[in-house]
Amino acid sequence: MKIVTLIENLANRSGLIAEHGLSFYIETDKSKIIFDTGQSSLFLNNAKKLNINIEDVDALVLSHGHFDHTGGLYPFLEANKKAKIFCKKGLFNLKLKDKIKFIGTLKDEKKLEDRLVYVDTVKQIDEHIFIMPNIPIKYQADTNFDNFFTDEGMGLVIDRFEDELFLAFNNNNKVNILTACSHRGITNICEAAHNQFNMQLGTIIGGFHLKNCSTEQYLHISHYFRMHKPKSLGICHCTGIERYSDLRNECDIHSFYNDTGNIINIV
Repeated sequence: MKIVTLIENLANRSGLIAEHGLSFYIETDKSKIIFDTGQSSLFLNNAKKLNINIEDVDALVLSHGHFDHTGGLYPFLEANKKAKIFCKKGLFNLKLKDKIKFIGTLKDEKKLEDRLVYVDTVKQIDEHIFIMPNIPIKYQADTNFDNFFTDEGMGLVIDRFEDELFLAFNNNNKVNILTACSHRGITNICEAAHNQFNMQLGTIIGGFHLKNCSTEQYLHISHYFRMHKPKSLGICHCTGIERYSDLRNECDIHSFYNDTGNIINIV
């Protein structure tokens, strides 16, 4: 299995463009999948430079309804005419930052017609790839809800990110995780994956939303990683460079910054 970071906050590779957002391309012997689309069509430009044919993609999975993960949805639909779009129902709910700034995803019924698939239970989309839509909050200290709001039909409430999902890959008796922003907590995501597959943690890739986290949250996460010893951490996006550096130095786990254009092989 190959995972390519199509776009991320940083780009250190010639010819590639960065933006505040996240998008991954996943390729196996049987399927080609996109996980999130960044905040614009720039991920498509990077895909072309990386010799990835978007027309061949079989599925697009959207992690949650924030624009920096879904902004390229409609450009993707123009470039790819066959892929189904997998997400949770709340993805298109109104989403605001500080009750003022719209940071959500508009729903275009016509463009999404016959392509949208809502997921509310674990769904297998490849021999070893599973969409994981349920993230129980075991560790309340590891959540990222502050200043985020949503409207689920009854007025504005704190957004607890019921629309969030992640991908899990099981192989060689380990469960590997691909997450986006981990608003419901990276350790809660790890627990959900472990409980589903009863396997040790392998490679964990994505954003952990630690850029402005509390000391309590950081200490909880670093302690969790030291105790559970995942194989490696591919850290990026909303984690923040400082917290990436802290985790790399303190957790005694192989860790790397997963910037735009990075290629990871899961074996």
